[in-house]
Amino acid sequence: MSKGLSLWFAFSSIILLAVTAITISYSGWLAALLFILSMGNIGWGFVIRAKKERQEVRSTASEPTS
Repeated sequence: MSKGLSLWFAFSSIILLAVTAITISYSGWLAALLFILSMGNIGWGFVIRAKKERQEVRSTASEPTS
């Protein structure tokens, strides 16, 4: 995964978790929704990272050696 994409997932996850923490005092349901969204964002980052690594391994393995 590129550094820019990693930074984006890290930054967006921190922002979502901070907003979730602030929302706890206002609405439990909204905080729960934001928490699920935060976990989904973090999970999506891991999925993207795994796909990129799998593509790199496949492209390295398929290159002909001389």
